[in-house]
Amino acid sequence: MNLTKTLMTSTALTVAASMSFAESHMANEMTIVSWGGAYSNSQQKAYHDPYMEKTGVKIINDESSNEAVAKLRAMNEAGNVTWDVVDVVAADALRLCDEGLAMEIDPDEMLADGDDGSKASDDFGDLLVGDCFIPQIVYSTTVGYRTDLVGDKAPTDICALFDLEAYPGKRSLEKRPINNMEWALLCDGVAKDEVYDVLETAEGQQQALDKLATIKDNVVWWSAGADTPQLLADGEVIMGSTYNGRLFSLIEEQNQPVAMLWDAQVFDLDGWIIPTGLTDERKARALDYIMFATDTKRLADQAKYIAYGPARKSSAPLVDKHAELGIDMAPHMPTDPENAKNTFLYNYEFWADYRDDIDAKFQAWLVQ
Repeated sequence: MNLTKTLMTSTALTVAASMSFAESHMANEMTIVSWGGAYSNSQQKAYHDPYMEKTGVKIINDESSNEAVAKLRAMNEAGNVTWDVVDVVAADALRLCDEGLAMEIDPDEMLADGDDGSKASDDFGDLLVGDCFIPQIVYSTTVGYRTDLVGDKAPTDICALFDLEAYPGKRSLEKRPINNMEWALLCDGVAKDEVYDVLETAEGQQQALDKLATIKDNVVWWSAGADTPQLLADGEVIMGSTYNGRLFSLIEEQNQPVAMLWDAQVFDLDGWIIPTGLTDERKARALDYIMFATDTKRLADQAKYIAYGPARKSSAPLVDKHAELGIDMAPHMPTDPENAKNTFLYNYEFWADYRDDIDAKFQAWLVQ
C-alpha cells in the first residue's frame, strides 16, 4: 500500500513538474493582432482580460488585421515575426496557410473539447474551412444608414447603395474589391448563384467596376472597421458598409439614428491563425492562449459584448443577454432568421485564388 502511494505521489510530482516546465518555457508576453474598435473591445473582455488574470502574461494589442497578409509576408521575408496570434478572415487564413505563413492546426489536439463533451472538430464542424484557421465568430458585412437622412422611404434592399436619385449623398465602402464587386454585380442584374462565375472573367470584373463607377464620386473609401460607424455618427455619409457588430454598437450602445440594412448581408468567418517562424516559447504561449480563448465559454462570452455568432455549436445555447445593456442578443445576430432572409454567401476559395489579381485591378481603378 505504501509502495502504491509512493508511486502515485511520484507520478503526480512528475506531472506537476512537467506542467511547471511547460509553463516556464512559455513567453510571458504576446502580441495579438485584431481589428480594433468594438470588436477588439469584445475580445479584450471575453478573452484577453481573463487570460491575463489566469496566467499573468502581458498581452499587447495591435490593430493591423486589415494588413495582416502583407505584413506577415514582409516579416517572414525579413526573418523577424513579431506577432504571436493574428485575427483574420477565413479567405486570408487560406492564403497565409497556402504560403506557409500560418501553422497547421490539429483541432482535436490543439483546441479544447466542447463543454458538451464533443471533440473540437465536431463542435466547429463545417466552419473549419482550412488547415490553419481557428474559427471564432460568424459575422456579416452589411450596410447601415442614417434614419434621419433617407427621407420618408427607408431603403430595403442592397441596391439602395447605387440609387443616387432616391438616396442622394455620400456612401462609405471598404477600400477593397471584396463585397463591393459582388454587390455591384447583383445590382447590375446578375443572379446571386452566378456572381462568382461572372467575377471569374475579365469581362465580369469590368462589369462590376463599371457599376461601382456610377457612384464612385460619392464614395468615401474606408480601411478600418471603425470608419463607417464614425462617418455615420458624424453625418458625413448617408449609408455605408461595415461589420454588423460595429453597427450594433453604434445603434444600441451609442443610440445613434442609424438602422441596419440586412438585405444581401455577406456571411463570413473570422478567427485566429498562429504565424510560422515563432520561437518554441512563443508558439507554446500562442497555443495555450488559443486553447483558452476558443473554448465553449469564451466564445459564448464574446457574444455578450458584440452581435457576432460564436463558431462553436456548444456555445450557442449559452448566448443570452448583452453583458452591459441587458438586451436579448439573438435578434441582433446575422444568423437570426428574420435577418437572414436574403443573405449572400461569401466564397472563400474564390477570393483565396483571385484576391491578388482582382485587388491589383481594383486599386488601379480607384486612382483613375
